[in-house]
Amino acid sequence: MPASAPPPAPLSWWDRHVVPRLIGLACTQAPIMRRRAALVPRAHGRVLEYGVGGGANLAFYDPARVESVTGIDPSPPLLARARAAPRAAVPVVIEQGVAEALPFADASFDTVVTTFTLCSVADQAQALAEARRVLKPGGTLLFLEHGLSPDPGPCRWQHRLEPLWKRVAGGCHLTRPVADAIAGAGFRVTDVARGYMETSPRFLGWIESGSATPA
Repeated sequence: MPASAPPPAPLSWWDRHVVPRLIGLACTQAPIMRRRAALVPRAHGRVLEYGVGGGANLAFYDPARVESVTGIDPSPPLLARARAAPRAAVPVVIEQGVAEALPFADASFDTVVTTFTLCSVADQAQALAEARRVLKPGGTLLFLEHGLSPDPGPCRWQHRLEPLWKRVAGGCHLTRPVADAIAGAGFRVTDVARGYMETSPRFLGWIESGSATPA
């Protein structure tokens, strides 16, 4: 059954005016947009997009494959950007909401898309559990996320910097695993690409992308 969402917390001045700009700059770099362009067209059927704020994925959905896109995000400033973003010729609904408490029935979607969102949800495990709940049998989770580096040097810096980074970057975590967390939430990871993004410092640039199906 759908979880009950708590009322959204009031945004600070920083979160309302600075964080959306930071996210817009950081998450639309050319290397990231190339990865979005490779991943998002794989979505099919009824699509749910986590963290739609900013709308960076909306132009990449394939109208021949996608019936509709429902996007959720907790941030009103980011939602406003998403509603104004260029988009493909598919029906799109943008709603305020959190990934940990989706207002949708079980088995509602063919695809869930999450890009640079699992780092900042309040409860990563619950967000993934909700994705699994709302996916139809045989549905697909498409992911493109930054996370915990496997290398000792960047990993040490991620742990050192995360407390400050979360405060300035809208709750973004540097030390969360990606594919391993998805597998731990009851998904079968069917393909994954891993590596550092070309233009980012290594403590920020470990990227994992691919697809998974409910196990």
